[in-house]
Amino acid sequence: MRLGHEEWTLDHLVQAAAGKLQVDASSPALQARLELGASALRRRWDETGVIYGVTTGYGDSCSVGIPAYLVAELPGQLVSFHGCGLGEPFSREETRAILAARLASVSRGWSAVRPELVNLLAELINRDILPRIPREGSVGASGDLTPLSYVAAVLCARRQVWTADGSGFEPASDALARAGLSPLVLQPKEGLALMNGTSVMTALAALALRRAEAICGATCAATALAIEAIRGNPGHHSERLMSAKPHPGLARAAGAIRAHLGSALVCGENRLQDRYSLRCAPHVVGVLLDALPHLESMLVIELNSANDNPLIDPDDGQLLHGGHFYGGHVAYVADSLKSQLAGIADLLDRQMALLTDRHASHGLPANLSGAEGERAPINHGLKAVSIATTAWCAEAARLTLPASILSRSTECHNQDKVSMGTIAARDALRIAELCSQNAAACLLASAQGVEIRQRRGQLAPCALSDRGQKAFAAVRRHAAFLGEDRELEDELRSLSSAVLAGEWPLEPQ
Repeated sequence: MRLGHEEWTLDHLVQAAAGKLQVDASSPALQARLELGASALRRRWDETGVIYGVTTGYGDSCSVGIPAYLVAELPGQLVSFHGCGLGEPFSREETRAILAARLASVSRGWSAVRPELVNLLAELINRDILPRIPREGSVGASGDLTPLSYVAAVLCARRQVWTADGSGFEPASDALARAGLSPLVLQPKEGLALMNGTSVMTALAALALRRAEAICGATCAATALAIEAIRGNPGHHSERLMSAKPHPGLARAAGAIRAHLGSALVCGENRLQDRYSLRCAPHVVGVLLDALPHLESMLVIELNSANDNPLIDPDDGQLLHGGHFYGGHVAYVADSLKSQLAGIADLLDRQMALLTDRHASHGLPANLSGAEGERAPINHGLKAVSIATTAWCAEAARLTLPASILSRSTECHNQDKVSMGTIAARDALRIAELCSQNAAACLLASAQGVEIRQRRGQLAPCALSDRGQKAFAAVRRHAAFLGEDRELEDELRSLSSAVLAGEWPLEPQ
C-alpha cells in the first residue's frame, strides 16, 4: 500500500493484522506534506512561543509553562509517565492492526510529525517488529494514551517487542539494531501525535467487525444443518416469505440458509412451525448484517482521520485545538457489535439446547450421543458441550453493558467526559470469540445430528444442497463423528478458529 495515494479500508487493516500488508512511505508527495506539517509547527513556535503540548504541560497541566531548555525532554516524559499499562498484552495480530491504524492517522500530515517518524513506523509493520502493549489503561479520550505510549517507546528503542517466533519478548533496542533501524529522539509534538488518538480502539473494533461477518456465515450454515438434523421446516426461509419483510440483511441470512438446504422447500414430514431458534434465525442474524455496512463506514472514516490534538493544517500552518482524540464513534460501533453478537450467541445456545434435548429433537438420541450397544449407557455425547455453550452465552451477555455509558471524570476533571471506546472494543472482540465458540459447538452438534440420521438410514425430508454438503464436510475436517465419548477441546478450538477465519461464508467464494 502506498501511503498518501490510497485511502485505508478495513480490508487493508485486516491484511496488516495478518502480517500480509507492506506499506510504502516513500512517496515524494507524502514526504513533502509531512515536512510541511512539521515546518508549520516550527514556524508557529517561533512566532508565538506557546503551543499546547510543546511548551506547556499536558491536559489539566496545560497552564504550566515549560522552560525552553526543557522543551526537548517533554515528549520523552510523556512516553515515560504513561508507561503504566497492565493486563495481558495485545496479541501480535491486534498489535499489527494498532500500528497500521496509528500509521494511517499520522501519515495524513495534520499531526506535525517528521517524515522520519512515519518511515520508522512503517518499517515496524513491514519488518514485523511489534511492541508489547498491555491491554488495560485507556478510557478512550484523550485517546489511547497509555497503550499507544508503548508504540512511541519502541520507536525510541525503549521497552519491549515480541520475539520473532511469538514466544516471548525482547528489548526494543535489540530488535531495532538487528533490523538496522535507527531509533528516534522524539521532537516537540511527536510524542503527543503518536499517543493522543483513537488507533487502539479503531483497530480492535475493525477486527471485531470482520469477525462478526464470519460468525454470521457460520451461524447460517449451522442453522441449515440443524434444520436437516431435526427434520425442520425449510419453508420458514423461503424467498417469497422474505419478500414480505424486505430487510436486506434478513433476506441475505435466509438466502444463505436456503442455499445450504437446496431447492426443496416443501416437505411431507415437517411440522407446521419450528421453534424460534430455527424459524427466526434470519431475523436475528439479519439485524447484524444490516448494521455492518453502517458500522464499517464509521470505522473507515475514523481510520482515515487525523485524531490527535492539537492539529496543524499543513497547507496554511493554522493551529487547531479540539477533541478528535475522542472515541465516541468507535465506542458506538463496538457497543453495537457487542449486543448483536451476544444475540447470535444466545440464538446458537438455544439451537444447541434444541439439538441435544431428546424431547425436542424429533428422534435424535439424548445429547446426540453416537454410542450404541452395551456401551451406550456410559456415553453422554455433547452434554458437557451444551453446558459450556450456555456458559459462553452467559459471559457474552454479561459483557453487553454499553461501555460508552460508563464515562468517568478523570485527570483532575479535565477529561470529564470520556468515550470508553477501547474497553468497548476489547469487549466486542471477547464477545466475538465467545460467539465463535458457540458457533463451533452448534456446527459440531448439527453435523452430529445429520450423521446420526444418515447412519440410521433415515433420509432427511429436505436434502442438503451441494453447498450444504460442503459445509458438513468442512465441519468434519475439524471434528470427527462422536461415537465413544472423547475430549473435544482441541476440535472445538479448531472449529472456532475456522469460524473466525470465514470457513463458512455467507455467500460462495
